[in-house]
Amino acid sequence: MEIGVLGAVRAQSGPGAPVALGGPRQRALLARLVVAHRRVVPVPILIDSLWPEPPADAVGTVRTFVAALRRALEPDRVPRTPPRLLVTDGPGYALRLPDAAVDAWRFAAAVGTLGDAPPARIAGTLTEALGWWRGPAYAEAGQAPWAVAPRTRLTELRLHAIERLAEARIALGENDSAAAELDAHVLEHPWREEGWRLLTLALYRSGRQADALGTVRRARTVLRDRLGIDPGPRLARLEREVLNQAEHLDPAGGAARVWAETTAAYAATISDRTRLTSTVGLLRDLAVTGGHGLEAAQRHRSDAVAAAEALGDPELTARVIGAYDVPALWPRADDPPRARALVRAAERTLAALPAAPALRCRLLATIAVESRGADATPRAAHAAREAERLARELGDAALLAHALNGRYMQSITRTGLAPERAELGTELLALADRNGLIRPAVLGHLIRLQSACALDDLDTADRHATAVDAMATTHDIPLVTVFTTWYRALRTARTEPFDRARDAYLRAAETLPGSGMPGLTAGLLPLALAALHLQHDRPLDDTDHGPAQPWLHPLLLAESGDHRTARTALRTLPPPPPDLHAEALWCAMARTALLSADSATIARAHAALTPAATEIAGAAGGLLTAGPVAIHLAALDSATPGD
Repeated sequence: MEIGVLGAVRAQSGPGAPVALGGPRQRALLARLVVAHRRVVPVPILIDSLWPEPPADAVGTVRTFVAALRRALEPDRVPRTPPRLLVTDGPGYALRLPDAAVDAWRFAAAVGTLGDAPPARIAGTLTEALGWWRGPAYAEAGQAPWAVAPRTRLTELRLHAIERLAEARIALGENDSAAAELDAHVLEHPWREEGWRLLTLALYRSGRQADALGTVRRARTVLRDRLGIDPGPRLARLEREVLNQAEHLDPAGGAARVWAETTAAYAATISDRTRLTSTVGLLRDLAVTGGHGLEAAQRHRSDAVAAAEALGDPELTARVIGAYDVPALWPRADDPPRARALVRAAERTLAALPAAPALRCRLLATIAVESRGADATPRAAHAAREAERLARELGDAALLAHALNGRYMQSITRTGLAPERAELGTELLALADRNGLIRPAVLGHLIRLQSACALDDLDTADRHATAVDAMATTHDIPLVTVFTTWYRALRTARTEPFDRARDAYLRAAETLPGSGMPGLTAGLLPLALAALHLQHDRPLDDTDHGPAQPWLHPLLLAESGDHRTARTALRTLPPPPPDLHAEALWCAMARTALLSADSATIARAHAALTPAATEIAGAAGGLLTAGPVAIHLAALDSATPGD
């Protein structure tokens, strides 16, 4: 059985064997279960999803729809045997199908697993995957609230896939066909800077320099006229490179030839030990290019560490582990199992390493940086302090910058710590300025931007965002523009009406596919939109909130009137993870507790939010906001009995 929602909702039991799914509301119920992606959807939520004004016997009608869908999806099921596909689970229903059986799930999986695959594989996979689209996702749902966010995510993923397919075709030398497809793409989606960039590159590599230059200048005009913004750093840089006929735009040019010849000569003359340490240097540069470069750098770094350990030389292993001092800003690992493996390798190497203070410092800093978020431990906090002590004693600026990065990762232990992080960012900036350290300077600016957002000092945040964008252009670090783009969406959310803020977040989400930072991007858009609803005192959208789902689902229950289930969920719910979005999730718990009259959670939320009373909820990451914490505390105070 296959279900399709990339267009009108449909099902088929095989090629050319459509399944009758019934009327519009019955098909909408099936689509609503697809949105939940194997999670249970309670019956009250299904009713709200299907009817603006439910009929008197809505529960019975839902059960009738479910029974009809079960007969359609499992026509051969023996009567009175449990269904396998559309199952009853607790208070509702769930669709239990593998990803391959639902086109939307299959599409997301196909796009998300490509990594840094060869261009030919990318082109083949994405050509097939894009062919699964028959129209707008969840087309029949219209503007139903439950369909809007999933449709937006899938649409953004499709646009990203179109651009990645074009990029692969350009890499394969299929420039003319890529240019033709991209020309239609930017005509339909003129705000997509990546589409304009790739179209310009395809035209240039087709020998059409004048057309390429005209295209990038047309992009500048369109972006200014329609969105009121200037092109981002990558597009602006490409315009200069096309005008100057930069060698690297031509894959057969001199720069590529020199690189290939030099690396071949180097590889032919060095030992395995030198190869490993040199590789880590390349990976440091690869990581900051973002996207698939970051993913590849993280994967190959693990391979390099394993190869070094296999040689049985603790000093070599310490150099390989510690040389990867790529600044880390987000306190949630992109690949937790890989991060834990690196920490274990660093601990083993520390135990075997003779007295070597600088190498020990780098290993300790690595432990502090990689043991972030859910993996933060007292050991990691101690490693951060010890690395900082050693770096200050050695007087090594680069070591100290790496150690301060470890301290930052271990500094996010509760709410209300933005002033302390501001001081750390200031020290990093001063250290970088004195010693000409570029990447620590970028990290310092971003930490200051984050803390300024939390403290509602948008003028200061603006200055640091501008500085980061300038450094990204000058030093070819495109990855950091993800953070500044999201900061500007946050700024809109703090200063503009709801609809403009929502649009700003949707545009910012275009930077996420392919950024190579799942630790940051997983669930970011739905959480940002949920925080926006909290700020404006609006009910949440019933959608998949990613990693934040456990803390937001009880609020959905409370807003639907199911206060008893919401209270039960709150009483078993652990505190939100101590990360840069903790205040926003505490505010969601506070709202749930107020709606469901849960005095215990009201007290818990009040205690957790009080240290951040002067800050902006959720803004500590510089990406989203749920409004002033003081407003949420005031609501809690109004429900808290006096002493």
